[in-house]
Amino acid sequence: MSATIYDVAREAGVSMATVSRVLNDTAVVKEDTKKRVVDAIAKLSYRPNAVARGLASKKTKTIGVIVPDVSAAFMAELVRGIEDVARMYNYHIILCNSDGTLQREIDLVGTMWEKQVDGVIFMSPKLQPEHIDTFEEAQLPIILCRTEDPERRIPSVNINNVQAAREAVALLAGKGRDRIAFLGAAVEEATLTGRRREGYAQEATQRGLSTVYIDTSKEDYATALVAVRAQLNIDRPNAILAANDEMAIAASHACADAGLRVPDDVMIVAFDNTKLTELARPQLTTIAQPMYDYGAVAMRFLTKLLRDEPVSTYLVVLPHQIVERTSTLTR
Repeated sequence: MSATIYDVAREAGVSMATVSRVLNDTAVVKEDTKKRVVDAIAKLSYRPNAVARGLASKKTKTIGVIVPDVSAAFMAELVRGIEDVARMYNYHIILCNSDGTLQREIDLVGTMWEKQVDGVIFMSPKLQPEHIDTFEEAQLPIILCRTEDPERRIPSVNINNVQAAREAVALLAGKGRDRIAFLGAAVEEATLTGRRREGYAQEATQRGLSTVYIDTSKEDYATALVAVRAQLNIDRPNAILAANDEMAIAASHACADAGLRVPDDVMIVAFDNTKLTELARPQLTTIAQPMYDYGAVAMRFLTKLLRDEPVSTYLVVLPHQIVERTSTLTR
């Protein structure tokens, strides 16, 4: 049978409380006593039971991370940011894929509660009232990452998506493009894409430009390819702002299929700045977001809540920038 904390205490000749103090580093223990405990742990190959420790301390040192799509191009870098900071503070993460569906997201929050995680980093296409009800019922510290709460009830880490989209439209308009289309899902303003649509519309209206929406049901390559091809057959824009990098690549391919040149005939700006934008030909101008920092800052934010450290704001806005590449550079 596996060794228990009782076995370690007996081997080291100390109390179970002393073993617990050494394991959790919760109190000062004499060096010779600590050495006996550490030696006993090594001799018995003792592995602390996280759940048992959690029952005693009400802390399991685990963090739940709920994301819409773990296969998304930017997700690896973002999760790496979470993992690196979690490790600094001796936390482990449980990563779950929700497919961006409300019921799955709610079920996963319940699963995290059952596993007694200390807190949750949560990403979703849209925050809904059902989410808020579930968070309140679970009574877990929650940090939103790349997800907006319009009422600022829950701490969040994001960029200013409205401003980023406005800057993209301004760039294209400054290059003489007067028919700029927005490629993305037709969604409400409270969503990530919705905020980008909002910024697009604000800047286009302010500049007296007509708005063209290439609406899609999903925000992936295949759906975007069909949508852009259809738009080019109806009424061709001379620039496209895509809601993400994958859709921007689809737009570029649709233009090529129609015999149009990027950027001469149609300029394209993407969102996210994943590796795809550099691998594409032509390379894509994109709005760069600090993907690693998203994860690192969200995790650090969560540790502050868990450690009762002072928090000056519930909304952390990270910087963004436009990285200009071939898709907007004409000769």
